[in-house]
Amino acid sequence: MSPSTPSNWNYPTAVRFGPGRIRELGAACAQLGMKNPLLITDPGIARLPILETATAAIRADGLRVGVFSDIQGNPIGSNVSNGVAAYRSGDHDGVVAMGGGSGLDAAKAVALMVGQSRPLWDFEDIGDNWTRVNAEAMAPVVAVPTTSGTGSEVGRASVITDSSTHTKKIIFHPGMLPAIVIADPELTFGLPGHITAAVGMDALSHNLEAYCANGNHPQADGIAMEGIALIHRYLVTAVREPNNVDARSAMMSASLMGATAFQKGLGAMHSMAHVIGAKLDSHHGLTNAIVMPYVLQANKEAVAERLGRLARVLDLPESGFDGFLQWIIDLRKELAIPHTLEGLGVTHGHVTEYAAAAVLDPSTGSNPLPFNSDDFATLFQNAIDGALT
Repeated sequence: MSPSTPSNWNYPTAVRFGPGRIRELGAACAQLGMKNPLLITDPGIARLPILETATAAIRADGLRVGVFSDIQGNPIGSNVSNGVAAYRSGDHDGVVAMGGGSGLDAAKAVALMVGQSRPLWDFEDIGDNWTRVNAEAMAPVVAVPTTSGTGSEVGRASVITDSSTHTKKIIFHPGMLPAIVIADPELTFGLPGHITAAVGMDALSHNLEAYCANGNHPQADGIAMEGIALIHRYLVTAVREPNNVDARSAMMSASLMGATAFQKGLGAMHSMAHVIGAKLDSHHGLTNAIVMPYVLQANKEAVAERLGRLARVLDLPESGFDGFLQWIIDLRKELAIPHTLEGLGVTHGHVTEYAAAAVLDPSTGSNPLPFNSDDFATLFQNAIDGALT
């Protein structure tokens, strides 16, 4: 891509980063004019002490707060509509989005929909659908990530599954970007090792696909490269030493950086993961981790030079594309990531259907190479069989 290629560049929001910053949550809500926010999270977070930490921080500033946690791991449209009903019945005036990708995405979608008269799917990220939004009626959002993978706290979209078609749809509006982020790495201390690994690989997929995506965005490339370097240095430590504040902080930064960078675009890893997640309700980060080397291999002719540069930056034992691919394979093995899609229940009988759906995924358009349904069929087959050819 030529450095002179015309492009549009944006960068995200105000972030209060560091250990203990959760204590500032109430002040952040008040700064946005909230007096009675609705804290939206997933059922797992709702059962943990960090929920009480968050609600106590809100009440400490004299605010009221309600909690809504009826959200699936891959949130669906009814989760959003039920959240809207809870927002309205509780007379709330803002949203605290707390959790990993499911909680953050659902909460941002609720904040969008509380002021709309059109259905959710009218705002799918297609063409200029976002202009249909009544932006003035959207609720303000403070985002509080509790994992280090999705980066949704600095994103302008939510991924919501349409249960009627079993497809993941991207709901987009620039105003969905949270106004303030409280990024406190201490909130991730209790995250189990296998989840830390899966969400960390999700952060890697975001940075890596953004770095390799077609298009001209040198700022995103620089951020993605540094995000990958942080993951290279700290992910394994975060898994092995769950209360290591430096490792947790670095991974939270890398997660945020990946979502900042992928405004440039993503690629076939996410095309495949979105389809599998919608059909089989698989963990998004784990799915990205499994398909990662197969997608890199399929894109080799377009990304070899870039990944060779990364191999040098990371000072890997082996240089070039092959050295980088070997690092990915070794990292997955060290983190106990399955090598094939078989463990997620993907079979050869799914290939034709899944390949056709992956072509239509929005992430496909920014993949380094143009992939058709036959290309995706080969990718799915290779990822089922473990064939890195």
